[in-house]
Amino acid sequence: MRAVLIFETSTDKASIALAVDGKIVTEKSFTSDRRHNALLFGPMAEIIEEYGHRSFDAILVGSGPGSYSGTRVGIAAAQGAALVAGCKAVAIPSILGTEDALSGEPCLAVGDARRGSYWLARIKEHELIEVPSLTDRIGFEHALGNARENDTRYFSMESIRGEEIPQARPTAAGLWHAWQKAPSQVRALWAGAIPQPIYLAPPHITPSKKEVFGTG
Repeated sequence: MRAVLIFETSTDKASIALAVDGKIVTEKSFTSDRRHNALLFGPMAEIIEEYGHRSFDAILVGSGPGSYSGTRVGIAAAQGAALVAGCKAVAIPSILGTEDALSGEPCLAVGDARRGSYWLARIKEHELIEVPSLTDRIGFEHALGNARENDTRYFSMESIRGEEIPQARPTAAGLWHAWQKAPSQVRALWAGAIPQPIYLAPPHITPSKKEVFGTG
């Protein structure tokens, strides 16, 4: 890959980067309301104008978890840019583009899924060993307690009300490093999938309710 454009829009602090010949040559960040919308295209135009790259070998984009609207905007922009450039758009989990995940050490990523739900994901050696899944307050506190007891890194990508948890936001440059550090088989899986936001689901299927029959 000689010229790669990278989008990261899963949090309110978004960024776009350009990698040329394996190195990040520029990164531009901006803040919005977690939707980003048209704010994304100004920095992208500046990068294209500044470095003269109008065709790319690939487009990378963060898939979350995080702001569903913001992530969708980033993926749509990446797919549009890939269509124009005649290359492939590849989605990478945004949490792998954080400083903690890039350390390679085992870590726990947590987030507020709203309405009393939280999400958890476990990362080790630049891979997701447990995909982001929903949990309740009890599961959230239990996971945090285990991480603290075992001196395991833990972080959130955005603040969680009432909690003092270290924050580590993903960046476009971080996604590029995550791509480079990922095993070849993982990169192949990412490249072969259709880019879409990470859908947060419970870690198991809830049993259906027993049918109640009336007595005659």
